[in-house]
Amino acid sequence: MRRVAWVVFFFLALVALLAAGLTLNPREVPSPLVGKPAPHFELPLLQAPEKTFSQKDMLGKVWVLNVWASWCPPCLVEHPVITALAKTVPVVGLNYKDAREDALPWLKRNGDPFQLTVYDISGRIGIDYGVYGVPETYVIDRKGVIRYKHIGPLTPEASQKKVQPLVQELSR
Repeated sequence: MRRVAWVVFFFLALVALLAAGLTLNPREVPSPLVGKPAPHFELPLLQAPEKTFSQKDMLGKVWVLNVWASWCPPCLVEHPVITALAKTVPVVGLNYKDAREDALPWLKRNGDPFQLTVYDISGRIGIDYGVYGVPETYVIDRKGVIRYKHIGPLTPEASQKKVQPLVQELSR
């Protein structure tokens, strides 16, 4: 009888643990990079591969890094939100594991909201930034420190309630 009680106890504990996990928001996975300097990169520009850009070029500015790809349907869904955000803060695009010949027409067809776009064909920089999948959006402060990470398509609500107020606060 005692053994049955233990089995029932462990089963109920497991059910409670799994139920608690189902209430978590997968878009709010804590990033170990928030509060730390943005990882270094120097990548070619998508539109001009002979030129390069580094995150150090943005020191002194509050900016947003948006990881996207032409093969990513959610990137197209969030594109109007990124376009609106780019009117208030510099947004740098990180084209992730994409073919340049696909990315350029995608921007031409859907509009190019980015101050500039860098090209990460190997995905190495995405790994350094802890990218789970595209799209992802980062807010980076004047000192080059990551202050916020949004996983998945940036929604108008997330932009208005989290990203824009944070950018305004960091810009003061």
